[in-house]
Amino acid sequence: MSESQQTAPQTASKKPVKLCAGKTADVQNLWETLRSEAGKVASDEPTLQHLVKDVILSRETLAEALGARLARRLAREDMPRGAMEPLLTGVFQTHSHIVHSCARDLLAMFERDPACFSPLEPLLFFKGFLALTTYRVSHQLWQDGRRWLALYLQSVASEAFAVDIHPAARIGCGILLDHATSFVVGETAIIEDDVSILHEVTLGGTGKDSGCRHPIIRSGVLLGAGAKILGRVEIGTGAKVGAGSVVLNDVPPHTTVAGVPAVIVGVSSEENPAIEMNQKLDCCGSI
Repeated sequence: MSESQQTAPQTASKKPVKLCAGKTADVQNLWETLRSEAGKVASDEPTLQHLVKDVILSRETLAEALGARLARRLAREDMPRGAMEPLLTGVFQTHSHIVHSCARDLLAMFERDPACFSPLEPLLFFKGFLALTTYRVSHQLWQDGRRWLALYLQSVASEAFAVDIHPAARIGCGILLDHATSFVVGETAIIEDDVSILHEVTLGGTGKDSGCRHPIIRSGVLLGAGAKILGRVEIGTGAKVGAGSVVLNDVPPHTTVAGVPAVIVGVSSEENPAIEMNQKLDCCGSI
């Protein structure tokens, strides 16, 4: 079952949640691009031949490549690569919507990050993409009732990438998780499509309350580095949250907030801040 087909839980705003809706990625075309780029890397940088051959050039599909890359990063003594890779690849092959989600994430990082010159870079090197992809596997396992295994993947991903995403959280497609270090997402958090998030962002709760207690991030939102969004608050479509801000209340769509606690400082100058990646406060400075 795809993310967009799941029944959305009740939210604070009672608006429907849209996950992995709208456009789809051309996975085959992306895969051909990745193979072409990998061939160039193998030719230009012989010391990386083993890596690109193992992850890309010896594989037939993006699903296999994703399984191989994550297995190289996540394998441990308690789950060596020989056990880890078939597990991961099997999830990707069985649930094709996860591969499509990963493809959209790859393209989002390539299109929005000016430091990224090829979609191959996130697959090989960007821990934000790798952490998000690991989450997508753990989320599927969580839905399948394999919760202990889902929590295990959350744990090893936290060790490997310094990113902690609870497998029950619900995250859409086309996510840019830039740098990613210290990104934390709580159990009941929701992130819609086409959101851009910088490092050290926390989507957290406010105490021991049970139930829906983590934020909702609507599509097109840009979250600046170090932003802390706490409780079942909603960041409206196309909003910006300034770096280092602490958000404790809902943020209206297409507004910019900043400060501790965060307050509205302006109106977003872009229709879709996540795509434009313009990290200026719309009143005065940069986020």
